[in-house]
Amino acid sequence: MPIYFVTGGAGFIGSAFVRYILDRSPDARVINYDALTYAGNPENLKGVDPSRHTFIKGDICDRGSVASAMPDGCDAVFNLAAESHVDRSIHSADEFLRTNIIGTQVLLDEARAKGVRRFVQVSTDEVMGSLADDSDERFTEASPLRPNSPYAASKAAAEFVVRAARETHGVDTVVTRCGNNYGPRQFPEKLIPLMISNAMNDEPLPVYGDGMNVRDWIYVDDHCAGIWAAYEKGRSGQAYNIGARNEQHNIDVVRSILDALGKPHSLIRYVSDRPGHDRRYAIDPTAAETELEWMPSTTWEAGLEKTILWYKENQDWVEHIRSGDYREYYKLMYGSR
Repeated sequence: MPIYFVTGGAGFIGSAFVRYILDRSPDARVINYDALTYAGNPENLKGVDPSRHTFIKGDICDRGSVASAMPDGCDAVFNLAAESHVDRSIHSADEFLRTNIIGTQVLLDEARAKGVRRFVQVSTDEVMGSLADDSDERFTEASPLRPNSPYAASKAAAEFVVRAARETHGVDTVVTRCGNNYGPRQFPEKLIPLMISNAMNDEPLPVYGDGMNVRDWIYVDDHCAGIWAAYEKGRSGQAYNIGARNEQHNIDVVRSILDALGKPHSLIRYVSDRPGHDRRYAIDPTAAETELEWMPSTTWEAGLEKTILWYKENQDWVEHIRSGDYREYYKLMYGSR
């Protein structure tokens, strides 16, 4: 029975990846290690087969806890644990540097000590900075790392830590870099679930700046398939860009959500832009498509429809998340804009 150690497996992408592994590999066992910070939610794991899924609450920076949780000789470590919201990193960078850099180093050290076959680091296109509005340029694996936010800087540093583990100690590593994910169970501080949740409650939809920032969107299950393809077929030491060739202006995403829910565009509220807001991301996924034989299977229209439907049918989940600490954070980020 193959054993996979997944960090951050109670988060949005992490829980989708846990489900992907268990659905794809009927004989696999997953050790799911998550600190259950604000974005980690045990409800994301409802219905997962308990006979093949073990959840362990723990911090990837806690070396003793990681050593106890990670089994000897497991087939792979997939590191999806990360502080990931740019606005939070601008407000306070400390946890991003701690979790995304020190935590990655701890995982690499323990993977080496435990004889793990392959280490997969899940990164982001944000490590490559921003592209010009008026260019046809896209991020490739050869693009230089030019992070512009504390979050992106911490993820770029993590990639260098992964590289060092391979070059110094011979750890078999693969890095994946993905664009903006969307789909069910995403924490509602991110653009799409935030706009869906606010629209369903006839609340204002805050849009940064002029709303013309471009992001390259991918449905979360397609991203999970890309991570798995990199694990199975990726060359050791390589990074692979996982993208759906789906560039959208933020304002167009917001308008599409309002139209799908039958809500007026008058709910849109432009707010002052955040510092250092990257203008455009665009991914060239040619290497993943050719080397990994990976292709996304969900169109933008179908994925957005499925996502909206899930939030409409799971409003209890949404309201549970939107209460308490989330509300205080929301006021902090948008209350004075």
